[in-house]
Formats: sequence, C-alpha cells, structure tokens
Amino acid sequence: MARGERLELDGARVLVAGATGVLGGSLVREFSARGAALAVAGRQSARLQELSGEFGAHTEFFDAYDLDGAGDVVARSAEALGGLDVVVVAVGAVAFGAAESLPDDVAEHLFAVNTLAPIALLRAALPLLRSGGAIAAITGVVSECPMPGMAVYSASKAALSAWLTAVRIEQRRRGVRVVDARLPHMETGFADRAVAGRPPRLPPGADLEAAVRRIVDAVETGAAEVG
Repeated sequence: MARGERLELDGARVLVAGATGVLGGSLVREFSARGAALAVAGRQSARLQELSGEFGAHTEFFDAYDLDGAGDVVARSAEALGGLDVVVVAVGAVAFGAAESLPDDVAEHLFAVNTLAPIALLRAALPLLRSGGAIAAITGVVSECPMPGMAVYSASKAALSAWLTAVRIEQRRRGVRVVDARLPHMETGFADRAVAGRPPRLPPGADLEAAVRRIVDAVETGAAEVG
C-alpha cells in the first residue's frame, strides 16, 4: 500500500487492547461493522467471551501490569489472524487529587497502565505491520491541556502522546500510520473507577460513538490526531 492511500478495513486484521472497557468495546463494534477480522485483549474474562461470541473475535487475557506479556499477546493475536494490520490500545486508569496528595504507588500504577503498557503493546506490534498499517492509542485532551487535580494522570497521558509523536516520525518511511486519540471527557464511567480520589465536577460528556467513528476514520485515512 502506497503512503497516503486509504487503509481498507474490510478484511483488515485488527487487535483492540482494552476491549473489555466501554470505549474499547465500542471500538470493537465499529471495526466489526467495517468488516475487520478481530482479536480482542483485556482483563475481564467474561466480557472477552462475550466479544468472542458476538464478533467471532480471537481473545487474549491481558493485564496492563504484565508488561512482559504484552509481546505474547500481540504475537498470538497475529498468529490467530494470519497477521496484523491495525493495533489499537484503549487501556487506562485515572486518579484525582492535588499532586502532593497522591502517593508514589498511585503514580506508579498510572504510568504502568497509561504509558508503559500501551508502549509495550505497540512496540511489539510495529515489526509485524506492513506499509499502510496503523497503530493507535487513547491519550485524551489532558495530554495537551493538563488539568489541576489530575497532574499525574495528565503526565502519564502526555508521555504516551510524546512517544506516539516520535514514533510517527520514525515510521514515516515505512508508511506505518500512528494515531493519537486526544479525546475529550465522555460518559463511560471511567472517572467513577478512579484508583484514588474523587472526580471534580466534569462537563457533559462528548458523544462516545462519534468519537469512536473519528478514531476509526483516522486509522483508515492516516490522520495523525483525533480530537
């Protein structure tokens, strides 16, 4: 596939990591609607089985703390699908509170889940992708507009965004697309599952399905960022 061509998703082989969450599940549904063959990874075994039954997806258990297992998840998914064309990572964790109030173990958790796990998955995927293939990850609007009371979360997402930006330049010659999804707040229940603190008053959530369509459109067209 020449650089700049549309990536045809009908028949494309797609891995969605974090597929057992609300956002990840919506991504699975959208990719399936466009004809993709799917592998799904997540840490909720029952939900993985539901996705397998509904979409005929290959399933992989994945805990974001198991960085050593990320490469195996990608390799087994590629083997099951006969290769990979797209890898999307939608794992994440959040914490709220002033920077001085959050202990080191919370910061470690956020960077493991939000930064190191996506990097491990996507790094393992890069050698497997052909020209015109794509990687994508959810960073969020906080990656470019850090928020008070969310300093560590913002930093962990900004670090992932910086990695994606550098990798996009590295992969330009190969023609591998790199999508940074800087999504606004959405009503997925994510904030209510914070590992520490309570969420501040948040604005009304953006349209989830519209955001998911923008991400998948970006994968198809090669757009670098999704807002």
